[in-house]
Amino acid sequence: MAINPGTNLNSVPSSLQQALSTNYLDLASEAGKGWAQQYVPDLMEQEAEVFGPRTISGFLAQVGAEEAMTADQVVWSEQSRLHLSYKGEVKSSTTIEIQSDIDGNNQDTSDGISGSGDSPIRHGVRVNDTILVANSNGVKKCLVTIVNGDLITVAPYDGANLGYSSTAALATTILVYGSEFAKGKTYTNAAGNADADSRGANQPDFKTFNNKPIIMKDYYEVSGSDASRIGWVEISTESGQGGYLWYLKAEADTRARFTDYVEMSMLESIKGETGNTVDTELGGADTDAVGTQGLFDAIEKRGNVTTGVTGVNAATDLAEFDAILAEFDKQGAIEEYMMFVNRSTSLAIDDMLASMNSYGAGGTSYGVFNNSEDMALNLGFTGFRRGSYDFYKSDFRYLNDKATRGGINDAAGTDAIRGVLIPAGTSSVYDQTVGQSMKRPFLHVRFRASQTDDRRMKTWVTGSVGAATSALDAMQLHFLTERCLITQGANNFMLMK
Repeated sequence: MAINPGTNLNSVPSSLQQALSTNYLDLASEAGKGWAQQYVPDLMEQEAEVFGPRTISGFLAQVGAEEAMTADQVVWSEQSRLHLSYKGEVKSSTTIEIQSDIDGNNQDTSDGISGSGDSPIRHGVRVNDTILVANSNGVKKCLVTIVNGDLITVAPYDGANLGYSSTAALATTILVYGSEFAKGKTYTNAAGNADADSRGANQPDFKTFNNKPIIMKDYYEVSGSDASRIGWVEISTESGQGGYLWYLKAEADTRARFTDYVEMSMLESIKGETGNTVDTELGGADTDAVGTQGLFDAIEKRGNVTTGVTGVNAATDLAEFDAILAEFDKQGAIEEYMMFVNRSTSLAIDDMLASMNSYGAGGTSYGVFNNSEDMALNLGFTGFRRGSYDFYKSDFRYLNDKATRGGINDAAGTDAIRGVLIPAGTSSVYDQTVGQSMKRPFLHVRFRASQTDDRRMKTWVTGSVGAATSALDAMQLHFLTERCLITQGANNFMLMK
């Protein structure tokens, strides 16, 4: 991206070797990368060492999973499961208390779907529904006859009771699989009495999530006396004009560190909770308005966590990996996953696959890489298939480096993070900013931008060197970004701990 103290102008070569903000060679821009490769390959080599492709942010940039935003937060809604399945407890020979949905969300009497004039209920079980009732006594098929809040009365088709015991609670799973009505009858109300069209209609249930961007800043400073370290690159434009662009080799270290901080923040950040003092320190008053939700926290709170595939035993690892697949089957069966893992977990997966004598086999499609195995390999991924799932595995530098998460993991015990499994492709959500359903990548970055200011990655120059902007006898190169990570459909993600 071009240097832009307020507008979206590209860096323009100058006929004079003068250090202006308008002719600073920004190595982060697409054009800058080309210039660096052509004229200063030593800089590009340093950049490549720091910004290796085996990072989540690098992959997101490759697939274009970044979008602009203008509001203070991103709000989106995810629709719940289509089919009605619940957990509960048998209360008598014919009654069941519905306690939670299949994902563990409370379904006790409260605001929600109302089947009648009785107390509002959250669940969607209605009179005349046919249900499966499964517990330690087996599976019963029943007709729902009465709905009273979170209590339902049923009539088993085989005439038997539900296995009620007054001495022990009987955990039960309920699945609505259809309905049945008598000839010439209308709907009934929640009490089971005849009443015209009062059964109650089930409405779509949405869960709303949000995230907010954070502002990150840093700068590099070089004194006026040391400004002689500025290097110059002479270029020719497509129009035949020529000129000079300048760069600072030492500035690359600050830029690299800042870019890494941006990436790590998108992984590690959490939102402030009531009682924190961070907001006060930042000059605010709302104690839960600071922070942003990063990838790890989103998966831990809304997704899946596994402690399996540790490398202790290849056969055991295979069984544990298949258990992960079984969990994905329950969540939506996304059939392409990217795996970002640390070295030990990567080797454990290699050993697991080697024990099957089928590493890399099974017809991996590489669909997320435009069906190109070469593209996947160039990005540091290797693919394999298990069942109907394609996996693209990459060693995650962040989880290996002793100076980053690799060192923290050594002291983190059970909180050590060994890897993440991220679904490829897109999901459909209701974007409340634009007011319509849209396809979005499961994992993508939102950055603040408008027609006058792009805050994805800003760089600008201040000081007295070149075109002076202040009395400071130095040149300061500033970096700023305002962004957040959107983890959509977190139930399809897996965190390896």
